[in-house]
Amino acid sequence: MRDLEGAVPEPAPVPLAAGGYEDIELSQMRKTIARRLVESIGPIPHFFLTAEADMDRASDARDALNARDASPRISYNDIILKVVAAALLQHRECNAWWMDGTIRYFDEVHLSMAVAIDDGLITPVIRNAHLKSLREIAVETRELAGRARERKLTPEEYTGGTFSVSNLGMFEIDQFTGIINPPEAGLLAVGTIFEKPVVDDGELVVSKRMRITMSCDHRVIDGATGARCLQTIKRMLENPLAIVY
Repeated sequence: MRDLEGAVPEPAPVPLAAGGYEDIELSQMRKTIARRLVESIGPIPHFFLTAEADMDRASDARDALNARDASPRISYNDIILKVVAAALLQHRECNAWWMDGTIRYFDEVHLSMAVAIDDGLITPVIRNAHLKSLREIAVETRELAGRARERKLTPEEYTGGTFSVSNLGMFEIDQFTGIINPPEAGLLAVGTIFEKPVVDDGELVVSKRMRITMSCDHRVIDGATGARCLQTIKRMLENPLAIVY
């Protein structure tokens, strides 16, 4: 009886799902992504802030720039990257790394740009994005994204970012929350641009709108601190004079 009482029953085998299936060995990139996600969403105390930006003026500015027949054409994503870089110069407390005991605040803005490739996600970095013109950012984003999809990036080209931008607008995603890429302390998740009826000066009009969500590491960024940064990003998106220079 004592032997039976001390015995630990073996777990019942898990039944296989009906139908065919295929087991795919993880690529090194997918293993790295999985490891970094666990490092991020587990220990990092995330909180999220969402705002909705009026994109009418940004859209007009983009159309005017692209009417010049200059190459490459300016995308909304280029504008967003330029705005985030400019905003982070004003909010250095969000342009930072958590360093396990210290917080490193950066004077330069090195933007990590999420790019989807066949078996995962990689974040090439636009170095000194705050010093680059909108057209220079447009050229570099296309070059980096192309090299990422061809798997030609060097480690120096996808490490060392100070803040990330992830844009799923091209997939018609209205809004989402992104997972912070450690040791960075913040990320901006960008949704699609959509038309929405709004009241403007007492009249009902149709406006282009876009939702942006900032993921913050609460060890580095307090609620009001993140809110002020997101407010600046929103105001810059709504003011073409803050975008095109």
